Amino acid sequence: MVSTLLDARRARHLAEQVPDPELPMLTLADLGVLRDVELTEDGTVVASLTPTYSGCPAMAEMRADVAARLRDAGYPRVEIRTVLDPPWTSDWITPAGRTKLAEHGIAPPGPAPRGGPVALVLSPTRHAVTCPRCGSADTEETSRFAATSCKALWRCRACREPFEYVKEI
Repeated sequence: MVSTLLDARRARHLAEQVPDPELPMLTLADLGVLRDVELTEDGTVVASLTPTYSGCPAMAEMRADVAARLRDAGYPRVEIRTVLDPPWTSDWITPAGRTKLAEHGIAPPGPAPRGGPVALVLSPTRHAVTCPRCGSADTEETSRFAATSCKALWRCRACREPFEYVKEI
């Protein structure tokens, strides 16, 4: 029983270290998409992931990266499950993940909206976004969409630097 528990903890630790393919400064645990890691009675490691949004193109790579990390560590039987309920929210990004985003010049999201599905809004964000470089709130959105659908492009009027912003979901 003790070795099974240690194996399960080791498997979880390994899966927690897998970097996100779109935000490589974050691990899947930092991002909050790694939901669970279990070791079944037959020795299969089951890792559960929740995509950041429906149709996330990075999901296939996340699944493959977690499976490869676990197999490379000596777990021959690995199953990756996609868990959609409850849906991921940007509130699941850990405090360490938010710090890493800011340290890499990406503004972390504010609190996610409450009360049901988040509507797709094509108009500019209506709240202040702090510049991750100089800390100024004198910023403006330049594009609602960036390199990935979950980010927008912003510019700081104070330091004049452009930056990406992770949207609240």
